[in-house]
Amino acid sequence: MTQVSMRVDGVGYTDEVEPRTLLVHHLREALGKVGTVVGCDTSNCGACTVHLDGQAVKSCTVFAVQADGAEVTTIEGIGSQGDLHPVQKAFHEMHGLQCGFCTPGMIMASIDLLKENPNPSEAEVREGIEGNLCRCTGYQNIVRAVQQAAGEMAGSSDTLGAQS
Repeated sequence: MTQVSMRVDGVGYTDEVEPRTLLVHHLREALGKVGTVVGCDTSNCGACTVHLDGQAVKSCTVFAVQADGAEVTTIEGIGSQGDLHPVQKAFHEMHGLQCGFCTPGMIMASIDLLKENPNPSEAEVREGIEGNLCRCTGYQNIVRAVQQAAGEMAGSSDTLGAQS
């Protein structure tokens, strides 16, 4: 066992973990952060996307010991009931989900995209979320949601952003 310390959603945790424990499993099983979804365990689907020191990562590709000393943000750490993050709000308003399984990872990837590109075109949104799979939608409402969030985060009245 190895001792790890990390801040998750603003709260400090110190735990003993097996060195082979994946971050996604540590978050879910030890810390109760079940909004971080286990999808494929192969880094293909992106459902487990979290922010590690401010960067989107697929938490099924990171060992918990690699997050020692890090700041981890999960879907539970970006908004709250009645005070949703603009991307969460836009996904809700633009129907950017169907079954909801991919949604936590898709939202976390979208936040990372908007940090890097605050006004993405449709093509840029599609490229920015390409590591996150949705098996229910044609992505159109997801793209619209990301662009609406971009507009809201920029304070724009053109909430759909630059559509192509």
